[in-house]
Amino acid sequence: MEISPMHTVRLHNSNETFAVGKILCVGRNYAEHAREMKADLPESPVIFLKPSTAIIPDGGTVVIPAISKDVHHEVELTVLIGQGGKDIPRETALTHVAGYGVGLDMTLRDVQAELKKKSLPWTLAKGFDTSAPLSEFVPASGVKDPNILDLRLTVNGSIRQNSNTRHFIFKVEELISYISQAISLERGDVLFTGTPEGVAQVVTGDKLLGQLLMSDGAVLASVSVSVL
Repeated sequence: MEISPMHTVRLHNSNETFAVGKILCVGRNYAEHAREMKADLPESPVIFLKPSTAIIPDGGTVVIPAISKDVHHEVELTVLIGQGGKDIPRETALTHVAGYGVGLDMTLRDVQAELKKKSLPWTLAKGFDTSAPLSEFVPASGVKDPNILDLRLTVNGSIRQNSNTRHFIFKVEELISYISQAISLERGDVLFTGTPEGVAQVVTGDKLLGQLLMSDGAVLASVSVSVL
């Protein structure tokens, strides 16, 4: 497998590219997903990181590491930071967004479960190569409200996850403001905002399609990958 030395993302219908610095991810941001994972609802956002080497583009291949026998899909709204900042007020947080897309937070569930039992970090379970398939980003100017968008994931043509960002526990502007209190945001950072219920195992040969849609069914962004 070849990994690009430059991990960049692009705004749709634009030549503008962004070099990805860090990928900030949110756990348990949908109540129903927290329940299916038998986890408590968080009082504040649960944040973890993926390295930029986890990124693969639309049409890429998720490669299951030998250390795992149970890989799960997690479809998520992704947010591309266009203007960095520190201690960003919630009221102006969305002005720091360059675009919105859809991503898959591929997770080594068995590895994660063992790490949780030992109260250890999830880095290997969440940050392995190819664990962050990403779509192109639709410019933020084309999205009136990121907190009312549909998310859908199909595996081999069958719907596995189907929800709406209105079910967020913490909205996009809350996440940006909260994270920036402790971690400075920079141009090119990508935020994974959490997955809804319906996560499940994938196996070699599966074809995954994640979509971000308007309420009228119009597709804003999509990412399609295969599993090796």
